[in-house]
Amino acid sequence: MIEKRQLDWWCYLLGAACGIGTGWADVVVNDLLVTALLVVAYCMLLGLLRPRWPWRWVLTVGVFIPLTEFAAYVLRTVKPSRAQVYGSVLAFLPGVAGAYGGSLMRGVVENLKQGK
Repeated sequence: MIEKRQLDWWCYLLGAACGIGTGWADVVVNDLLVTALLVVAYCMLLGLLRPRWPWRWVLTVGVFIPLTEFAAYVLRTVKPSRAQVYGSVLAFLPGVAGAYGGSLMRGVVENLKQGK
């Protein structure tokens, strides 16, 4: 039987893609609230899909936001300000709420299904 952890690779790829997309949106839009909303939504989605150890989705999505900003700086397409770089690191905080909220929501839904 295939171990369940081996099937999580696609969730990690999805989390990386979500983090890169959020970092790109942060560079283009330059609005911290939009970035925080995207992080919450993506982490909640990943927490719903794989509710075990929700902190890993915060790390998976959150790491790619500053890396995307760094890539934008190196490619010289835009020059993010110091505040924007610090704000991208703070995007981990709403991700915690999203990932754990999604994990909790999955537990509630599974509990309700068992009650039928």
